Amino acid sequence: MRIQELKAKRLLRRKRHIRKSLTMKGGKLRLTVFRSLNNIYAQIIDDLQRKTLVSASTIDKEVKAMITKDMKKIDEAKLVGKIIAKRALEANIKNVAFDRNGYIYHGRVQALADGAREGGLEF
Repeated sequence: MRIQELKAKRLLRRKRHIRKSLTMKGGKLRLTVFRSLNNIYAQIIDDLQRKTLVSASTIDKEVKAMITKDMKKIDEAKLVGKIIAKRALEANIKNVAFDRNGYIYHGRVQALADGAREGGLEF
């Protein structure tokens, strides 16, 4: 088995385990994170209705206008966390479950979570 296939398989296993434990907690909304090489995306999802309620990413116009050239990826992730928290509070969403989507809680994923907590989300 190639290294890339093995890493993808491990990521999928972690992702399923995390998702399973989050759905066991009940009807909480889920803040999920997707991290690509250059961008980071966050969504608040209602699993019961299977709908995305709020989203934010580094490619949004509002966020892109706030990003400067000297910002690091961690700073951009923190900004996305603050924006998703602001949008969630406008939609009367205060309490969510954090789904790190199989990624290690470190770096950009942690920065996004910290930004969302600073913005007023509770998880």
